[in-house]
Amino acid sequence: MKKFLILLIVFCFFGCKKYVVSFEQPTNMKLDNLKLEVFLDKEKMQDINLKATEALPTYETVGLSTSGEGKHLLQIKAKDTTFNFEVKYPEEKYIMVTAHLKNNGKIHVGILKQSYKYRVR
Repeated sequence: MKKFLILLIVFCFFGCKKYVVSFEQPTNMKLDNLKLEVFLDKEKMQDINLKATEALPTYETVGLSTSGEGKHLLQIKAKDTTFNFEVKYPEEKYIMVTAHLKNNGKIHVGILKQSYKYRVR
């Protein structure tokens, strides 16, 4: 039993591959309570509800498990529009997602991706 527990801990520590995704909470009040559906490789991972702030934007961070190294499809669905992004693991392991309102009133979702952690000050 002890060997099994050690093996399980080692597997989770070394075998679990994740994308770290930070969702920026908007400062535009029109985006308050906007629901974002997050899909990784066409599998629904999580729902995120944006909460608008009047001050500096805050971030909600989640970990999305991946099946392995290579290219993956990250999809963010906002209302009736789906935004598709190709991300590579482990080169683009840390992702920041930002939703904003365009001048024509449509929602746009953009991402930043990099191999090291973001420093938000």
